[in-house]
Amino acid sequence: MSWLTYLSMPLLAAFIGYTTKLVAIEMMFRPIEFVGKPPLLGWQGIIPRHAGRMGSISMSLLLGRLIDVNQILGRLDPKALGEHLREPMTKAVTEIGTELMAKYQPQLWEMLPEEAQRRILAQIAARAPKAVEELIADLSRNPDAYLDVWDMALRNLIADRGALNRLFRDIGAPELKFIARSGLYFGLVIGLLQAGVWALTHNPLVMPVFGAIVGLTTDWIALKMIFFPREERRYLGIRWQGMFQRRRHEVMGDYAKMVADEVLTVPAMMDALLTGPKSDRLIGLVQRHVSEVVDRQVGVARPLVMLSIGTRRYQEFKDEVVARAIATAPSTMAPVMAYAKDALAIEQTIVGAMRAMTPLEFESVLRPAFKQDEWKLILVGGILGAIVGELQVLLLIGH
Repeated sequence: MSWLTYLSMPLLAAFIGYTTKLVAIEMMFRPIEFVGKPPLLGWQGIIPRHAGRMGSISMSLLLGRLIDVNQILGRLDPKALGEHLREPMTKAVTEIGTELMAKYQPQLWEMLPEEAQRRILAQIAARAPKAVEELIADLSRNPDAYLDVWDMALRNLIADRGALNRLFRDIGAPELKFIARSGLYFGLVIGLLQAGVWALTHNPLVMPVFGAIVGLTTDWIALKMIFFPREERRYLGIRWQGMFQRRRHEVMGDYAKMVADEVLTVPAMMDALLTGPKSDRLIGLVQRHVSEVVDRQVGVARPLVMLSIGTRRYQEFKDEVVARAIATAPSTMAPVMAYAKDALAIEQTIVGAMRAMTPLEFESVLRPAFKQDEWKLILVGGILGAIVGELQVLLLIGH
């Protein structure tokens, strides 16, 4: 048998190690949706398939250790919000007020001079920012009553499994590359041992057995090298620390930015306030404030107005004002999004909290992505390695 055959063994083992790692990594994230015949014939990426559990683990870390939602929302200044909303609120109130007044009091409204109409709408618009301040103050005093942040974040992660993938894949990108490269290096070393054993025995079982060993062990070794040791240690005078722990400062910034940009966003919170499981409480709060605004503006003329359009129609009018205000809230609130993001300072808060984490706590940022069904990835690596090893035997025998 030529020396080229023996040379090919470590090279092929390195190839097995590298490719099985690439396959294992892709199997963690792809496909996002199940492909095949459920429940057994087919595959779905491990993280997308366990989106609920993965999301819960991530939220436990985020909301249990890094973020105090009440403290964060308490940073919003009601007066500053009112100032930011003055112009869009004036426009929205003018449009809603004109349309509804014409609908519920068409004759009276049309009889009023334009100057009187403008004055009435201006009075309502002037009151609107104050009502917003009061509403935000109520919300800030007891945010848990109106906003379920856990439900909001978890729903978003489950609905957008790609975002959950990015949360783990982007944060752990260097570690994932290391796993793939480690398969190359460890495979080469094991391949040299394989060549020696083959030279001594020429046993056909050597190739598939060593192929399986490469596939099984390189995953396990690489994972250990990523996370352990948690604290820096010296081995034979060489300093060593788990790769993920060593990148702590880089990870903190990347993780905090991704959470602030994709998970705990101001638009997502706004949507949760309006449509989440506690939205009925916000609607009740808005109804109370809007009712007060309308009653104050109607003032002493309230009995006359109620006599003119009826008690039921008057209540319908106020209810429709609330419905329109809530429907236009996303567009009306758009100008305040940048201020709210800066005021909440979610990214900076997460970085500060992560600095105080122990190495074991910090490991939990990425570890769940590898821990869940980790044995399946290692097993697949071993099976693929054995198959390639068997093909190698067929080539050698044919040679």
